Amino acid sequence: MSAWLLPDHIADVLPSEARHIEDLRRSLLEAARRYGYELVIPPLLEHLESLLTGTGEALDLQTFKLVDQLSGRMLGLRADTTPQVARIDAHLLNRQGIARLCYCGPVVHTRAATHGTREPLQFGAEIYGHAGLEADLEVLELALDALRAAGLTRLGVDLGDVRVVDAVLDGGALPSARVARIHAALAAKDAVALAALAEGLPAPVRAGLLALPELYGGIEVLAQAQQRLPDSERLRRALADLAWLAERLRERDPDVEVSLDLADLRGYAYYTGVRFSLFGAGGGERHEIARGGRYDEVGAVFGRRRPAAGFSLDLKQLVRLAPTPPLRPAIRAPWRDDAALRAAIARLRAEGETVVCVLPGHEHEVDEFACDRTLVERDGAWVIEPRAASSA
Repeated sequence: MSAWLLPDHIADVLPSEARHIEDLRRSLLEAARRYGYELVIPPLLEHLESLLTGTGEALDLQTFKLVDQLSGRMLGLRADTTPQVARIDAHLLNRQGIARLCYCGPVVHTRAATHGTREPLQFGAEIYGHAGLEADLEVLELALDALRAAGLTRLGVDLGDVRVVDAVLDGGALPSARVARIHAALAAKDAVALAALAEGLPAPVRAGLLALPELYGGIEVLAQAQQRLPDSERLRRALADLAWLAERLRERDPDVEVSLDLADLRGYAYYTGVRFSLFGAGGGERHEIARGGRYDEVGAVFGRRRPAAGFSLDLKQLVRLAPTPPLRPAIRAPWRDDAALRAAIARLRAEGETVVCVLPGHEHEVDEFACDRTLVERDGAWVIEPRAASSA
């Protein structure tokens, strides 16, 4: 095997894509800053128990594990940044009020999603310390603004709530292993497996479980859920929260399509309430781009239970969907052992211009910068001229 071959679903990022990713990274972090979110940079690896405690089997299976040569303890390469940010909020910041935190860095997965990478570049934003729906709405609005800033169109939000499924199962007194299998069947929309798992349950619970995969669509789904699912205070609260969020989103931006999926349980096990997926198109088919929701228990394993809500996305996926921005204009300059020329180039770079020096013997090479101007000597001074005029 050639030494330069990379593992499956691991790839280098070449200049043009890397430049686009960096532009998007700055754009998303700036959007988060405008909402008051502070940047944190957690480490790529941690002790395994810190990374995985309370996150469920799905994240465990996605985590690369290795032995620390210094301590002999098991370490993990992070597969998701949210548990780390919860640790930072609980132990390092330890604020009593609101904490708004954002991050952008690589995560590593043992397996890639369909046509995906095993090394996503994860951007996310999280708000700690407020249990009300105002926090859920804020992270949704920030996520939509981030996708819009990236140039995506036909934006949509798909809402769900894990409390809906929990409310249906409340009357079943099921062991945790069976609940986990039901969750997996619902996440996979596997009606056959769900029907088998529902056998022997009380009639209202069984009917509710079998109805859940069909409760997908517009706002009318909430009324259907009230009729078809076993009534309880938990169910009523979840449906009311979803209705409130859907209405606020439609008021804010009528062009954003809002849908509901009451059986959606995809993702990590730490979600405790409202959850959402964001969709958008970069000129073609719409794709799911971001996921988020409420996870009030995520900090409990670190000794501090705090209300929390947030979202994350993969910048590498986003850059494939976002329109490619035009190249930034640059200045082409000759190379010469000339103090005045070097001073002119240094001054232009200090002013923020990109100046590409043409090294001797490479005058006809093409680079990836849009050099629309050139630095030329006129009457003993170095001046900028349009490139077409200088080459005529």
